Amino acid sequence: MEQVAAPPEDETSKTLEIIQNSEHDPNHLVKILQEIQAELGYVPETAQRLVARKMNTPMSHIYGILSFYNFFRLFPPGRHRVTVCLGTACYVKGSRNILKEITSRYELEPGQTTIDRRFSLDIVRCVGCCAIGPVMTVNDRVYGRMKPEKVKTVLREFK
Repeated sequence: MEQVAAPPEDETSKTLEIIQNSEHDPNHLVKILQEIQAELGYVPETAQRLVARKMNTPMSHIYGILSFYNFFRLFPPGRHRVTVCLGTACYVKGSRNILKEITSRYELEPGQTTIDRRFSLDIVRCVGCCAIGPVMTVNDRVYGRMKPEKVKTVLREFK
């Protein structure tokens, strides 16, 4: 039989504390999940199950909320947050190729984190730097006029 590792005790206790402070009001589910993510950096499955049990809410409803709102993370964040702008100006200038290079080179999809937790990848709809698109950011540092062949060089800086 496969053994599953128990969640860290502080993760469970922090989740319980957040739930208890919510007065168990199911109308506060989004707020509760936001607080868990603010505390843990993401909303792990163990926290999802605990919220579902304590709030007497189906797990499918919890997951529905987490997958509907794009600001929720289901995976632990990496040390470096990489974003690729897919806004109209960047998209037309080739940002989809930047995204494709990152996903294939690092075996990483938007919303996920590399196995070594070095990078998290997200997509955004606009960075506000349309004139220098396509744009990629790493830890809020903007890299303009990106090309797929520049991705490896840029990301090598972040070890």
